[in-house]
Amino acid sequence: MNLKKFFSFILFSAFTFSWSQEPPALDAIKKSDLKNDIFELASDAMQGRRAGTINELRAAAWVAERAREAGMKPAGEDGTFFQFFPLYRTTVAEDSKITVDGKDLKLWKDVYEVSPVPVHFEETAVWLTPNDTTANLNNKVVAMKLLPPRKLPEEGMSLWVYRYALSAIRQQAATLKRQGAKAAILVADSTAYSKIGFFGHGLEEGKYEIDKKEWLKKQDELPVFIVTPEFEEKLKKNVKVKADVTIDKFSYPSANVIAKVEGTDARLKDEYVLFSGHHDHDGVGVPVEGDSIWNGADDNASVSVALLAIGRAWSKNPGKRSALFVWHGAEERGLFGSRYFVEHPVVKKEKINAVLNGDMIGRNESGNAALLGSIPPHKNSSELVEMAMDANEELTHFNVDTSWDAEDHPEFWYFRSDHLPYAQADIPAIFFTTLLHPDYHTPKDEPEKIDLEKLLEMTQWMYATGWKVSQSGKAPALDKNDSNSEK
Repeated sequence: MNLKKFFSFILFSAFTFSWSQEPPALDAIKKSDLKNDIFELASDAMQGRRAGTINELRAAAWVAERAREAGMKPAGEDGTFFQFFPLYRTTVAEDSKITVDGKDLKLWKDVYEVSPVPVHFEETAVWLTPNDTTANLNNKVVAMKLLPPRKLPEEGMSLWVYRYALSAIRQQAATLKRQGAKAAILVADSTAYSKIGFFGHGLEEGKYEIDKKEWLKKQDELPVFIVTPEFEEKLKKNVKVKADVTIDKFSYPSANVIAKVEGTDARLKDEYVLFSGHHDHDGVGVPVEGDSIWNGADDNASVSVALLAIGRAWSKNPGKRSALFVWHGAEERGLFGSRYFVEHPVVKKEKINAVLNGDMIGRNESGNAALLGSIPPHKNSSELVEMAMDANEELTHFNVDTSWDAEDHPEFWYFRSDHLPYAQADIPAIFFTTLLHPDYHTPKDEPEKIDLEKLLEMTQWMYATGWKVSQSGKAPALDKNDSNSEK
């Protein structure tokens, strides 16, 4: 071997070794820290962290303080860890009343208004059977049984009863509105009634908007009420129904928590690898099997505490590029925090080299995980996906499921987390997850059920991927002709 080839071999070997070795501060990511943090953030004391409530702000403050303790610096607005944004919410007023044949129905137990629409009437309800297609419904209050949707949700889909009920309600309401009805009272069938407290929790929340114009827009919806089966026989007798429903409109803050660790390279420190998650969940509702708090341990306290652990590691040994950590608010209400950040970034969007988002990373079978944004049409950066896969091969060795990334997957899981607004803004983005489980969006998503070893390994995988992005001489490029439009 001549001298030139020898030195080329030495340089190549050194480069290969440095690229494949473990990230330098892996030991700063500790299972004990993850456990302590998730049992605090997903505790009953946080009351489910529902967006637009004091409990979400309490969680945001908790995250910001932990980020400060981890050595991260504030990167929000006005020198703080926070980026506040307004949420606009419409709800059914608590003093609203619905009466059937002189009996007051208890709101959110006997009766649920599907959408917060103001309505005032006192009329005899016309009972309609499914086969009655000749009745004149013009300006009538119609009562009938809830009919199954024309197409059932696929077996095994998440939130199956919720999807079933809302699809059925939407279809029936649309038909009745076309026929001229002024209001509809639908008696829950056995399927909807089996988990009425579960899907009723979502109805009780009302509607959220981040666009004030949409919030103020005049509503043109048919008032629809779901009642429990005990009122079916009365309604069949065409009894008098009285509704006196008013709505409340609120504007109150949600918050993104934003922290950073500055890079060490003079040329690259103005570029960022962005670690993403959300700190909110579903709050408190009607008890389900005696539990009224949706703790959201896996969704998404798991990633919130993972980002804190990665921040500790990054603070101990910063990368060449800077790291930006964003705990988004109001994700559960419609990806509002990430949408707001993308529209109002605290750094230049073109300086964000990659977004590593996580959502639910602490459950299901050991050794299995998923990476979304990893296959077409959702993949927007082959180079970023390759970095993630290399990091897994070198460190965590998960069996990586990409099937949930398929365009025809019924869950449309790719479109349901905070990486999406970034990808739609042409920023390389991927989504780490261990996928859904039966406790998803129920009060049973408790910290005791988190697989801490798996949470540790998923945190390490996200960290190792981010480290590769940070140390690379070239930022991961966007693929051409990517498609990330919303479904």
